[in-house]
Order: sequence, then C-alpha cells, then structure tokens
Amino acid sequence: MKSRLSQSGAIRSGMISLIMVMISFLACFYIAGRLWQDAEVRVHLSGPLQKTNGQRTGTLSIDDTLKRIDCKDKTKRLAELEIELSAARSQGYSARHPPISNATSNNRLHAVIGINTGFGQRSRRDSIRKTWMPTGTALQKLEVNKGIIIRFVVGRSANKGDSIDQLIGVENDEMKDFLILSDHIEDVEALSRKTKAFFSIAVEKWDADFYVKVDDNVFVNVDKLGEMLATHWDKPRVYVGCMKSGEVFSDPKHKWYEPEWWKFGDKKSNSA
Repeated sequence: MKSRLSQSGAIRSGMISLIMVMISFLACFYIAGRLWQDAEVRVHLSGPLQKTNGQRTGTLSIDDTLKRIDCKDKTKRLAELEIELSAARSQGYSARHPPISNATSNNRLHAVIGINTGFGQRSRRDSIRKTWMPTGTALQKLEVNKGIIIRFVVGRSANKGDSIDQLIGVENDEMKDFLILSDHIEDVEALSRKTKAFFSIAVEKWDADFYVKVDDNVFVNVDKLGEMLATHWDKPRVYVGCMKSGEVFSDPKHKWYEPEWWKFGDKKSNSA
C-alpha cells in the first residue's frame, strides 16, 4: 500500500516539474519575441531620426548652397534697384508707360504707321484693308482707343494732276486712309527719298512715340506691334528694325538693283 502511494507521489512530482519546464520555455519564447519586436522598432525609428539629425546638423548640398547664394544675390540686387528708383523719383523722373488699350496722355499718339505704296497697287491696298488694316469708323476707333495712325503713303505723278493722281484722289476720298506726299514724285529709284519724306511729314503732322514704315506687301499684327514698341518706351531716340540685311546689288541689270547702293557700304550684312 505504501509502495503505491510513493509511486503516485513520484508521478505527480514529475508532472509538476514537466509543467514548470514547459511554462519556463513559453516564457522564454515570449520574452525573446518581445525583445525582437523592440529591436525592429528601434531600427525603423533610428533611420528617420538619423536623417532628421543629419538635416539639422549636417552640411548643405552644393545645389542648396548655390540656391541660397543666388537668392541672396537677387535680394541684394532688388535692394539696389529700389535705392536707384527712389533716387530717380527724387530727381523728378517718372516712367512713361501708358496702357496699350488707350491713347497716350496729352493727345500724344502711340505710333504712326506708314504703308509705302504706289500707283497701280489698288489690289494690294484692298488686300491690306481686308486683313490687318481697319477701315472707316474702325480706323478712327483705332486712332482714338489705341493711339495708332495707319496711312498709305504715296507721292505725286510726274505730270501733277493727271489721271494717275486723280485715281489716287478718288480712292482717298472714298477710304480716307492716304498720306499724299505733295512734293515727292513717285519713282522706283527714289524710294529712300520717299521714306525720308514720309518721316519728315509724319513728325510734323502727328505727335507720336514711334513712327513706323512698312511696304504694301507686308502684313502686320497691329496689337503685337504695339506691345513690342511699348517695351522701348524708356529708350531715347531708339531705332527698331534692319539697317541692312543681305547683299546690296549695284548692278542696274539685277532684279533687286539698289540705285543708292553706295550708301550701304560694303556687301556685308549689318542688322540693327
């Protein structure tokens, strides 16, 4: 009887030991798992923290350094411009930039555009009237609202008052868009003198910021031209255009013979 009791006690004691061992193993696994998770969290957090610390205490990249230098230079230049502007205003200077949509102040025009034309060129003039040059009341509104005058420029016939002059007169009475150069005789070999005569008469007749000469085979975007000219308001005695482009032909037999070729110097291309 005692032998059976002792065997039963031994079995219970072994069972308890086994259970304790299993609990110990489970506890070890649990603690190890938690430690592993904590290590992973530390790894994930250490990267952003190191990056943040590096941004706070590390050196700037070359691109960032150049950007900061450029920003400082622009700020310095802006301050200098403000000082120059203040000094100019103190001396009574004011920029003259009237809006394109209205005529300039004191009845001053923005631009006078002369279209160089000739006898027998009615079809060219009509083509221009149908495209970029307004007619009638629209032409008057362009003058009032935008300060832009547009006129066809033509001289007189060698036989003043003949049928050729009369045709121009009739067309002008109808369209009212001519500037007739009374003292200039139309001649293909005197185009330079004609241009000079136009500018001289236009300056006397109209007070404008700019005087423009084009030919009757040129189509103009008036709005774009006005905007471009406005960028040159602050330049005194400015010339915009081409002084000479390409070869100048001195041979009278050539199609593009220039009678006054000697005025253009050598045959090199010079533009302005």
